[in-house]
Amino acid sequence: MRKCLTGALLLTVLGVRAQDPVQLKLVNWANGLSNVVDLTHAGDSRLFAVQRQGIIRIISDSMQVIVDPFLDIQDSVNSIGGEQGLLGLAFDPDYTNNGYFYVYYIADSGPGTSRVSRFRVSNDPDSADAASEEILYTWPQPFTNHNGGDLDFGPDGLLYVGFGDGGSGGDPQDNAQDLTDPLGDIIRLDVSDPDTTWTIPATNPWASAQDTLPEIWASGVRNPYRLVSMP
Repeated sequence: MRKCLTGALLLTVLGVRAQDPVQLKLVNWANGLSNVVDLTHAGDSRLFAVQRQGIIRIISDSMQVIVDPFLDIQDSVNSIGGEQGLLGLAFDPDYTNNGYFYVYYIADSGPGTSRVSRFRVSNDPDSADAASEEILYTWPQPFTNHNGGDLDFGPDGLLYVGFGDGGSGGDPQDNAQDLTDPLGDIIRLDVSDPDTTWTIPATNPWASAQDTLPEIWASGVRNPYRLVSMP
């Protein structure tokens, strides 16, 4: 019986052949971009490329980079450090109707300040209104690395924002374990109320707790540079 089982197992193993390796080929898809840190869409055929220095450019469905930027906020962005700059972009779930989109960037000199801002598209769908900026959330950074910082809307329609622990290797200030600041955390905001910038979702874990930031949704993360939501 053992010999029969061994023979059957051997036949089974030999019958499984490794597939041929997949052949990949790099194709030049779009030109004229530099320091791209994020790529997303607004629900149509265009792609929006986020450049760390503070520019968002549109790649058309014909794979052409539109010359004039969708948004240029280089004057507000601190991109001197290798992990600083314009780092994230998210379009409002109701973007087709309200024209809102959100960005995460580092402002001010030195270690800088994390800033979450809302902008609105202009009458030209390929151009944002740079003067429409509403600063929704800010927090000073202690160092120039581990700044995060992405943002994305979840299936619940809420805005999730990732903050790094502030940097300097090993989180020397224990920011990721501190619930009184957003560093090393992911915060969750409700930005759907037209009468205010944002509110705290009632289902946030510390929404009604004392001595914590109620906007914190998850804590103890190192550097959530990219976020993705799964339905």
